[in-house]
Amino acid sequence: MKSAKAIIVALIIAAIGLGILALAGWGDTRSGGLPVMLAAGLIAFGLNWLVFIPSAIAKTEKFYDLTGSLTYMSVMAFAVLQSAPVDWRALLVAGCVVIWSMRLGIFLFARISEDKADQRFNEIKQNPARFFVTWTLQGLWVSLTAACALMVITTQTPQPVDLFLIIGLAMWVAGFAIEVIADNQKRAFKRDPANDGQFIQTGLWAWSRHPNYFGEILLWIGIAVTALPVLAGPQWVVLISPVFVILLLTRVSGIPLLEKAADVRWGDNAAYQAYKARTPVLLMKPPSRAS
Repeated sequence: MKSAKAIIVALIIAAIGLGILALAGWGDTRSGGLPVMLAAGLIAFGLNWLVFIPSAIAKTEKFYDLTGSLTYMSVMAFAVLQSAPVDWRALLVAGCVVIWSMRLGIFLFARISEDKADQRFNEIKQNPARFFVTWTLQGLWVSLTAACALMVITTQTPQPVDLFLIIGLAMWVAGFAIEVIADNQKRAFKRDPANDGQFIQTGLWAWSRHPNYFGEILLWIGIAVTALPVLAGPQWVVLISPVFVILLLTRVSGIPLLEKAADVRWGDNAAYQAYKARTPVLLMKPPSRAS
């Protein structure tokens, strides 16, 4: 019975993601009679469901993050090819998403290859139905997060290079740089044996307790800004993209889980409590000279 409920939940999740993309792409039937955005969503879910099968058999999550990265790249490539010829706005936005997803996929795959298994999946991967929901959620993550980028690529009313594109790309570059620098700083910190059992509070991590997530949120808001000039009517629904990213990272799977784990590990550590008191959880603030 529980398995049946999990499958129903997965189907509802897929229906929500595909419904939003279908609404945004209404009237665009350039891909086999389907809106390109809807077809892209079907690819996003289909790829994850396909890789789920061998992953469930082997009870492994090793290819989860890599599949997410490949899904972003596949969806972008499909949208560009189906919408060709595309303008500079579309090419730049697609390039930004591909660069981000490629970097993140390589980083996460390398991390899980070096470290122990992802603790999030310890119980879930033992239950095929629950594991299927997790892969379906990744399809939703790609579909909704990339919605603004897909709108820019598939729009039938392209706009010339403007201030929205310049500001949006500047935000993306800044966010991408922050995310990459923060991830690399933490990776270098954890690789140093002298830091075993310690928490990072240097570099960008002195500005925010989660600077990598701040960077990720900023870059997706930048993508949304680039999409503003091409939106009309029901297409405005794609602005769910940055909202979804913010809620996901601040309320669901990002910051809450990491903060809880850190409190369990260092909750009675006076230095950690001082770090929490002076450092914002997400927004970046220059550390005081005293700290």
